[in-house]
Amino acid sequence: MIFSALSAANTVVLASGEADYTPSLVSFAWIMAAALLAPLVSYMLKNKMPAVALLIIFGMIIGPSMLDLAHEDPGIGMLKELGVGALFLLAGFEIDLATLKSKQAATGFSTWLICMVSCLVGAYFLLNDIPGAIVMAIALTSTALGTITPMLKQDKLIGTKVGDSVMIHGAIGEVAPITAMALLLGTRSTLGTMLILLAFIVIAVGVAVMPRALIVAVPWLKTAFLSGAGSTNQTILRLIILILAILMAVTSVFELDIVLGAFAAGIILNRIIPDEFHKGLENRLDVVCYSMLIPVFFVVSGMSIDWQVIVNNPFKVLGIPALILVTRGLPVFLRENIHHTGSDIETTRERLQVALYAATGLPIIVAVMTIAVGSGIVDEETSSIFVAGGALTVAIFPLLSSLVKGKEENAQSKAKAAESKQEGREGAEQKGAEKK
Repeated sequence: MIFSALSAANTVVLASGEADYTPSLVSFAWIMAAALLAPLVSYMLKNKMPAVALLIIFGMIIGPSMLDLAHEDPGIGMLKELGVGALFLLAGFEIDLATLKSKQAATGFSTWLICMVSCLVGAYFLLNDIPGAIVMAIALTSTALGTITPMLKQDKLIGTKVGDSVMIHGAIGEVAPITAMALLLGTRSTLGTMLILLAFIVIAVGVAVMPRALIVAVPWLKTAFLSGAGSTNQTILRLIILILAILMAVTSVFELDIVLGAFAAGIILNRIIPDEFHKGLENRLDVVCYSMLIPVFFVVSGMSIDWQVIVNNPFKVLGIPALILVTRGLPVFLRENIHHTGSDIETTRERLQVALYAATGLPIIVAVMTIAVGSGIVDEETSSIFVAGGALTVAIFPLLSSLVKGKEENAQSKAKAAESKQEGREGAEQKGAEKK
């Protein structure tokens, strides 16, 4: 009897423990359904609507403001943070540090600085509030490198002049706003934040040299890692995830944005992984990150958008992409046109593509608004407007860039076809004349 009572009590406790995870599991099921549906719908639309944009839209649909099927509880929030880390890990992995020392990178940074200062001044005169102006300036001048990297791959722009230029503007448009956010929106003094950033750099360098130092100190480790790389042990991938986890944890402890740690992890991996292993490793990382973690981030970001705010403020939401295009995209376009930036981009069409991609922003906007709401600088409604506007840049600007590219390619194809047809006519006329 006593045993039966204890068993029943344990069963109740176990059932209660399992029930605690039920809301997270239900939300996760809906999120993954949205993650699967997005690329299928994108394919139905002939890829004219990026899958990333559809992830955000479907997230809003299943979120609390519409169907209320999924919620961001601590479990889902943790998956979202891992998704952010995976997104910027891959973005950093694509960056070649040599390009950041080039003239093009220096021009890109000066362009971002012009954007930031002009936007800060304009926002201050508009709002008459320094913290609010800083929030707006950082949010409007960011570039979603992690978000647009898969789009660049889809458009086959990685490795091209346009793709290289976008990667440089994107890297600057990520790191510079994150640094500005830490210095200007943090609770510490500027000096204290700078010391924290310096400490983070020292730790990141230590993490970068750690694998090679261990291999030198313990030679058999290299053989052990390589022997387990392709098996169920997946030692190389586990090392990468460990490096990502360490730097994300460090930034979190230091109260910096975790994007900085993830981005640094990607750059470190780019440096320490031999070139001959890059392609294979990138394919593995794509499988790990794009199958679950990254889609979760975009869907959950969409869930945070309040549909009612969009309905009540449609012009404000639509105004955010226009404002970002003017404050971020236009300066990039003008600098590419009137100044030799080192990108070697020759056509107006390509410059327009770079400008549209540079004006695409979301993760930094989400991060800035989260900090601003927590600090009481902006309210929830303003945050929803900015996040929704940032999501629209992801949906609209890469699509416009693809259309610009498509029109140019179609025009070139038609010109080549007309030229071939003309050459055929001339050849036929010449043959006819020879026969006569």
